[in-house]
Amino acid sequence: MTDWNQRQKRKQDVTARAALPNHMYGYCRVIHCGKPARAGTPDGLDERYCRAHADHNQRHGSPLKGSYTAKELNPYRRAALAWIVSHEDSRWVQNAIQRVKGLYQQAGPYVEAFRLRGLPPQQRAKAALARLRKHGIDPRLVLAAWLAVEMLIQDDPQPVQGAEFKRVQAAKVVHRMASGSHRRWVREVLSPVWPGQKQAQVQELHVYPRSRGRVLRHLGESLESAVELLVEHHLSDVQAFKREHDAAAVSGARPYPRAWVSRPRQKDDEKT
Repeated sequence: MTDWNQRQKRKQDVTARAALPNHMYGYCRVIHCGKPARAGTPDGLDERYCRAHADHNQRHGSPLKGSYTAKELNPYRRAALAWIVSHEDSRWVQNAIQRVKGLYQQAGPYVEAFRLRGLPPQQRAKAALARLRKHGIDPRLVLAAWLAVEMLIQDDPQPVQGAEFKRVQAAKVVHRMASGSHRRWVREVLSPVWPGQKQAQVQELHVYPRSRGRVLRHLGESLESAVELLVEHHLSDVQAFKREHDAAAVSGARPYPRAWVSRPRQKDDEKT
């Protein structure tokens, strides 16, 4: 049996199981939800959550808590970046920077965002890292994003302590840095004003990959492996530095100073 036939058979088996409700899973695990888990309906195999809470969990890493906003994260990102720049001679900072660069190099070839459809989640996560490499995203910005999430979770009065939520939140920030793919080209079309004549028409294509699902879990796990030693040895120092920033009323509306550019505009982004 070929791989294609095996995949088709597996797909048919999963579809048949998902269409058969299991009444043992009559309630979503979220308190006061009242809806059945997806395994208890003809809508899926999730034994924990209903459709709404399962979708929320896929997007945010928690069935209840939403993602942190840019307004909440930016002061932490800016303080973390300032600390990294001022302590760049630390061996743990250097170690983390080299690990992020290693993730860039091991991500494989650059894949356009509009060619990701059908790829497994792990390959899509690597494609996000390849886009970071392609667009020259400074590894220090990636470190600052992870440290910001670590600090914000600790300062949150109602935090989600699970590793999955932390990974997803950091991965969402980094995935946004990778952005998407942008193309611009000119083609000749028939003129609506002058019959028989042609005129140049500019067309554009902007595609942004979806930030949800197992892609974020794989990306977050990779980032955690790169930053874990820095977090273990210096997270408390970064937190103290952040408190000094707050006491000095340093502006944190932006995630980094104006002199920094997260993704420099490149001519490769456009084809004319």
